Amino acid sequence: MNGAGQTRLRGVDVCGRFVLMTAGRDLAERFELEEVPDLAPRYNIAPTQMVAVIRLWPGERTRRLAMLRWGLIPFWAKDSSIGSRLINARAESASEKPAFRTAFKHRRCLIPADGFYEWKKEKGRKQPHLVRSADLKPFAFAGLWDQWKDPDGEEIESCTILTTDANDVVRSIHDRMPVILSPVDYGQWLDPDLKDPKKLKLLLRSYPSEETVIRPSNPKVNKPSYDEPDCLDYFEEP
Repeated sequence: MNGAGQTRLRGVDVCGRFVLMTAGRDLAERFELEEVPDLAPRYNIAPTQMVAVIRLWPGERTRRLAMLRWGLIPFWAKDSSIGSRLINARAESASEKPAFRTAFKHRRCLIPADGFYEWKKEKGRKQPHLVRSADLKPFAFAGLWDQWKDPDGEEIESCTILTTDANDVVRSIHDRMPVILSPVDYGQWLDPDLKDPKKLKLLLRSYPSEETVIRPSNPKVNKPSYDEPDCLDYFEEP
């Protein structure tokens, strides 16, 4: 996910925006949540904003939804500014990187979404494209989360989205894409007893091309603060 107006950092997949419109009751059913979350639809979720994540309740096997800041702040960080540079983690190497390896082993989560945006340069401008599953149902990115305390003792919980090689559909505009987990793998990804990086990496595959659809979207998406339903409007050349 390469957001318009975002800086591409060396060695980092800079994630742009994603969408979560599914009603709380439907999310609870699809992801087997203990409680129905109260969520407003979001059409242009941007880095550093609060995002919905699903994780196991500590000490239990119950899935709960929480709101975390998008951009992981490792527990050992000196300040929170590092989070703006850690909005993505490469699935191939996250288990080995100092910023992510502890979270990869102990603090994994699902990040529900209805779609995500990618950008393609066309005629001198960046045109957003919306990527969704072919059945238009919500899915889950593979995520990691961490907890950090500032000098005053305030706790901040934050998350990052794992990325992998793009499938054939997404590759037409970008070489990377978020890891979209298969529903049959949700349990394993959240399982606190599963800590073997080799086994976990087997879950981090590219989403099937035949289950992926992509189309141009409203250029208003380029503005991170713009979050209205018309972000989803199909864009056609005038």
